[in-house]
Amino acid sequence: MQTAASGLSLFIAGRVVAGLGVGLVSSLVRIGSKADPWHHSGMLSTLYREYLISVLPEEADTEKNIGLILAAVANNSTAYRADKSAYRIPVGVQIIFGVALAVGMLFLPETPRYLIKVGKTDDALASLGFLHGLPIDHAIVNQEYREILDNLELERAKGSASYLTCWRPPFLKRQITGCLLQALQQLSGRTVNFIIYYGTRFFLTSGIKDPFLITMITNIVAFVSTIPGLYLVETMGRRNLLLAGAIGMTVCQVIVGAVGVSTDSQVSNIVLIVFVCFYLFFFEFSWGPCAWIVTGEIFPLHIRAKALSMTTSSNWLFNFILAFVTPYMVDTGPGNAGLGVKVFFVWTAFCLMAVVFVWALIYETKGLSLEQVDELYNHVDKAWKSPAYKRRASLVVGSEETWQGEAKEPGDGYHHEVEEPKY
Repeated sequence: MQTAASGLSLFIAGRVVAGLGVGLVSSLVRIGSKADPWHHSGMLSTLYREYLISVLPEEADTEKNIGLILAAVANNSTAYRADKSAYRIPVGVQIIFGVALAVGMLFLPETPRYLIKVGKTDDALASLGFLHGLPIDHAIVNQEYREILDNLELERAKGSASYLTCWRPPFLKRQITGCLLQALQQLSGRTVNFIIYYGTRFFLTSGIKDPFLITMITNIVAFVSTIPGLYLVETMGRRNLLLAGAIGMTVCQVIVGAVGVSTDSQVSNIVLIVFVCFYLFFFEFSWGPCAWIVTGEIFPLHIRAKALSMTTSSNWLFNFILAFVTPYMVDTGPGNAGLGVKVFFVWTAFCLMAVVFVWALIYETKGLSLEQVDELYNHVDKAWKSPAYKRRASLVVGSEETWQGEAKEPGDGYHHEVEEPKY
């Protein structure tokens, strides 16, 4: 629709359709991500973030990756065209990747949790075997099958959930955490979208002679910076990675703002570019993928779809709000705040808020399955205690539950062999 459009109306309609598609993919991939083997879930979710926008580059307004590099190349190649090909070529190129995504989806297995839920036992075992790369009679496959089945039986006993359920105890803390995490990804990471939306214009007004080249460099830096996150998310953990990223982003924001308002020279321009790139590095290996990973891991199955739809909406809502107000914050003239480079001090404040938020509310979910994360929230009352949480063994229906030496009533559906946390 956008490629064929010769007027604004059809083009906007195409944008709406594309936006709906990206919104669905953003939500559904989070729901399906826990079908990944738990010990690789963080890495695979990071890869989702890295490559999703490469097949939908026009929607790369929240995340930097391969798609942004391709989009920048296409845009720069057609920047000086005066006919309709100036927009038709960059938009039309995306069709190739959209088709590739659609074809690839045909070969993906259905999630084991869904198959077990609808009673397709053989298909569920086959899906688990495929995802683990193991035969269906392997102990790991059967153990995970039993865990999912036991959890589903407990969820059925709890009954169906509404959107209001997500905002009531015991899920209220998780829903607030998920929505605030996605909001702060936008607020603290606003420089990323600021560079995406207005990078060329910003660098030009900062006195940089070749803003298109600098924008290309920042795109490449953003892509390369995601690679360490593939490994750090499973070694450092979600909580530590988010803390490190927020602290690093805060430092970079302060330096960019201070340099930008103090001098106007070639040296200051170089420093500005360097620390914008450092900022992108900190965001891309931490908050970029980790916000999506954490929100995809903290909700139990029976509210997961509804809860994730709201956390994803929070991200896109703040994306829209900040995209709308940022020009008024940066530009000069009547009705504008005229902050210019000083806008980085605003982002600094949000980065500091992000540090406090992560320390107070983000639980460490590294290496835990969906069912185990639910136990974590049920048994650990403070987020900063969560790294001490340890769990061994599987769920066994009808057995006795123990936690820190306290015996529960038999028959409640769980059995845990746990290592007592050292708080």
